[in-house]
Amino acid sequence: MPTVSADLVPLDTPHDPLPRIICRSPSGADIIDCHPRELATLLAAGGPMWVDIDSSVRSQHALLEKVFHFHPLAIEDTLNPNSRVKLEEYDGFLFVIIRGVALAASTEDPYDLETKELYCFLGPHFLVTVHAGPMASVDRVAEQLRRSPDVLARGVERALHAILDDTIDSYFPILQQIDEFIDGLEERVFVKFDETALRDLFHVKRLVLSLRRYLQPSREVMNVLTNRPSTLLTLDVQLYFRDIYDHVLRINDALDTYRDLLSSTMDSYLTQVSNRLGATTKALSVVATMSLPFVVVSGMWGMNFSMIPLSGWPHGFWVLLFVQLGLGGLLLLYLRRRRLL
Repeated sequence: MPTVSADLVPLDTPHDPLPRIICRSPSGADIIDCHPRELATLLAAGGPMWVDIDSSVRSQHALLEKVFHFHPLAIEDTLNPNSRVKLEEYDGFLFVIIRGVALAASTEDPYDLETKELYCFLGPHFLVTVHAGPMASVDRVAEQLRRSPDVLARGVERALHAILDDTIDSYFPILQQIDEFIDGLEERVFVKFDETALRDLFHVKRLVLSLRRYLQPSREVMNVLTNRPSTLLTLDVQLYFRDIYDHVLRINDALDTYRDLLSSTMDSYLTQVSNRLGATTKALSVVATMSLPFVVVSGMWGMNFSMIPLSGWPHGFWVLLFVQLGLGGLLLLYLRRRRLL
């Protein structure tokens, strides 16, 4: 377990917010907030404690090195917003990187995603979470711990489970939104045949593929947390992580289903375009077939010769008109029998 010297605890400045440090009260009935100066005493006591750090605040991030003495490579990862989702085991703690997702509320694009990395250090009696700026899943778990102090009393690994579970569950509202997107797209394609639906189809498909890409590494992390033996995770606790692993599998299956639905809808759209093009071509073919006798006959009887049959007959025009209509009808009948129209 990391050793702490009270002299090394960074002092907060008047303008820097303090990290969230919560532990059980001496009676064990409540969850209380602690000051960074109390970290040395809390760690020495060995009681369950959760420290939540905002990496965008330099004084908070310094706790990782000066107080907890985590490995420099792990600390470096917490400053990289593009760190790979992974699980690594160091001497005395587990280091987990997970990615949370949400539909971006700050843009007008309804298909825009925003992601945020969450870094977790799990020790024997402490849990340290690191993220840049506020994170909804962490705030919800903090409120949950205050309502149910016994969760932290069962061990900091249960608090880690609650945070990872809430982070993975953030995919489900997005899946529900994608389901609504697909229902709307299917109506636009099959009922209204909206030509602008193709662009939205590509946007939703890109959204599904992005979610799948973000989720895939989490599947391996949860599999390791569920099945790999560790001194920091007992078999009883690993059962809880198995529940998160099941959620990851459900989300992955749903994304595969949505991808297939979108591909089928896109194929149907292109098929309708092809059918409409075929119907237009067929209509133009009928017009061209009906026009052919008029072009031929009118061209022949329009030549500048003096001796043309029927040229002097008063009813010659009407005879040629009915002949042309008859030839056009015969051509259409022939093409329909040959199934060319």
